[in-house]
Amino acid sequence: MNTEEIRKDYPLIAEGIIYLDNTASTLTPKQVMQAVNEYYLEYRANIHRGVYELSQKASEEYDKARIKTAAHINASPRELIFNRNTTEGINQIALSLELNKGDKILTTSIEHHSNLLPWLNQTKKGVQIEYIHPTSEGLFDPSQFEEKISENTKLVAVTHISNVLGVINPVEEIARICREKNTMLLIDGAQAVPHIQVDVEKIGCDFYAFSGHKMLAPTGIGALYIRKELMDELTPIYGGGGIISDVSLNDYTLTDHPISWEAGTPNISGAIGLGKAVDYLKKIGYDKIQYHEKKLTKQLLEGLIDMKNIRIHGPIDDKNKACIVSYTMENMKSDDMAGILDARERICVRSGTHCAMPLFKNILKTKDSIRASAYIYNTREEIEKMLRVLDDYRV
Repeated sequence: MNTEEIRKDYPLIAEGIIYLDNTASTLTPKQVMQAVNEYYLEYRANIHRGVYELSQKASEEYDKARIKTAAHINASPRELIFNRNTTEGINQIALSLELNKGDKILTTSIEHHSNLLPWLNQTKKGVQIEYIHPTSEGLFDPSQFEEKISENTKLVAVTHISNVLGVINPVEEIARICREKNTMLLIDGAQAVPHIQVDVEKIGCDFYAFSGHKMLAPTGIGALYIRKELMDELTPIYGGGGIISDVSLNDYTLTDHPISWEAGTPNISGAIGLGKAVDYLKKIGYDKIQYHEKKLTKQLLEGLIDMKNIRIHGPIDDKNKACIVSYTMENMKSDDMAGILDARERICVRSGTHCAMPLFKNILKTKDSIRASAYIYNTREEIEKMLRVLDDYRV
């Protein structure tokens, strides 16, 4: 993996930006932008509607993007729907399950709000939520799930990789337990698909949601995997054009899946961009991506550990961890330090609670944190620059 060659694909890097907020959104390479521009400039038309050449071309590229995106997580195209993002995917499942009073959802206290609010909304009709709490480092033992799942537990909802702690959860073991207990499993894969090779068949989950903007694609495009047996059982939550085979004044018949889940005109350019991002990541290879990120994670953690005024949240080694590192400074507000990093070296990091307030309130016991997250285009020199700035505020 030639990082210097990869960096040439990102115009913002040439402007001197040190971008370490990849957990929120990654940068977008020129190849993806070109694919999106080609759609608008060369075959801008709606899909699955017209017999004319432009529409046929747009439909073909959109369908190819689905095939590539599904293959990327080892799913069939029929099992993958396009939507806006992970948040929408989780909401689609929360609403399509048609949960009833007394049903239980089991989740954890480290979840992103997007894997919490959709379930909290279900409590208004009597659905109960139960929580599993991690160790102080954010780690879970699969046996915790085994102990908590009851006959009323309809679904377990868990993140694959924590967007705050970077912890990679044991989703295969959790999935095995869910199957044994006859309970469905939804995985928030927003932070996993960009960084590790995801195989939904190997995991054995029922639902898997992820976002394009965290894996080099444009904003406003995401994908949701629904296991084929459940795809036939669930009812899509949206109604509208493009999803039907017949309509009368009294009733309608849905078309085949997954189109039946994509009411209205979809984000065609976004899907094409996502397909191109998949091509880009596939060309690099996840083994090389993980090797590169592992080195940066180790460097960052070792540098922070030496600073006694810094508290690292989550594991302090690079084992079973993505390149997502959150930390708090005893002598500096997180927002202030993030502002200093930007002002001095144009280093972009996130500060705040990272859409995970319950984690900060109940587990980390701190107000907020700074989060640095690296990706394929980041370098050891960039990590060193951040550490040097932080070192100036060592106590």
